[in-house]
Amino acid sequence: MNARQRLNNAVLACVRLERRIDPYIRPTADRILRGPAQTLVQWCVNVRRPDEHLRIAEERALPDEAATTEAIAHQMAKFIVREYAPGTAQRAGNTKTYGVVRGEFTVPDGLPEQLRHGVFRRPATYRAWVRFAGPGPLAPPDIQDNGVLSIAVKLLGVDGATLLDDERGTQDFTGISTPTFTTPDITQNLKLQQHVYAGTPVLYFIGPRHPHLCDMVMQGLYARTHSSPLEARYWSCVPYLLGEGQAMQYAIAPRDGARSRVPWHPRDDYLRQALAATLRERDVVLDFLVQLQTDPHLMPIENASVVWPERLSPFVPVATLRLPHQEFADAEQFALADRLTFNPWHALPEHRPLGNQNRARRAVYLRLSHLRQAMNGTPHTDPGTTAA
Repeated sequence: MNARQRLNNAVLACVRLERRIDPYIRPTADRILRGPAQTLVQWCVNVRRPDEHLRIAEERALPDEAATTEAIAHQMAKFIVREYAPGTAQRAGNTKTYGVVRGEFTVPDGLPEQLRHGVFRRPATYRAWVRFAGPGPLAPPDIQDNGVLSIAVKLLGVDGATLLDDERGTQDFTGISTPTFTTPDITQNLKLQQHVYAGTPVLYFIGPRHPHLCDMVMQGLYARTHSSPLEARYWSCVPYLLGEGQAMQYAIAPRDGARSRVPWHPRDDYLRQALAATLRERDVVLDFLVQLQTDPHLMPIENASVVWPERLSPFVPVATLRLPHQEFADAEQFALADRLTFNPWHALPEHRPLGNQNRARRAVYLRLSHLRQAMNGTPHTDPGTTAA
């Protein structure tokens, strides 16, 4: 282990220590500090950004975008092959599966006309698979790696042609429990992946030559010791079309606002157990909300470090995601998780992913899912053939 790796591990050890006391201090800290801190960080991010004079929902490719995308896929594939033996490969991101559960995604009647596009164009209820997961790229005990959780929702029985042809009748929505992504764009994401492979991800944020302190603080403001995957709010972080010429971001938020306790000595899989215990007892309802882009500069398409201001465009509910009372057997659910792939390009054209991070995801996610499933001998299952 070299000096850079030792420094990285020392910082992570401090973070893990904080995770132990986080449940006792975080509610008060969030109430007092998070709002002002986020305002300051976002000012620092925005004051350095030039106005590119783009239109609503307009994209602009980065220089060498295709080569950067290929380099990210190659770097992440190398990590998977190095870290996992055949038959044990996991996802390179959103790695640890807490559970894959059945859901119902209901679009109500009476939405405003500007919101009635794609799956929201008319009242409907879709069956869904919902995967809850941890950050990764490895899968240690939950208390060591639970700061940023993820959700992936796959709607079934969707009418219309989708942008990827490996599935029929699906629409995927993915999100994480922070309103901004870890990196602003794929150029910086490649640097992060190189640090991950070298065992020094912390140095991506605090390295003296090219620090990314604003992104570090934004992630830290929302990274916390979570009590349950069902109690977190999730954001898309990156934009999507909502009909032609209109862009949105979305969020998925628990309706009841419940917050359970984290044990002082939690089990290694306490988040999975919390998920299972809640759904064993009752239904859970989450609201699906969208935020329309109204200012192309202050609500950028190509920079995922910027929080779209709610004062310019508030989130509005457009659907509910109900997770019915259910028992799920670990072996069956995790076998299904291996065979399912979640990709934002499993989408209707009306919800086409926007921005360089999303454009890269199309190729990166496909390549990594093919690699993982080939290593494990678990070929992709078209979810239209599985009961939900």
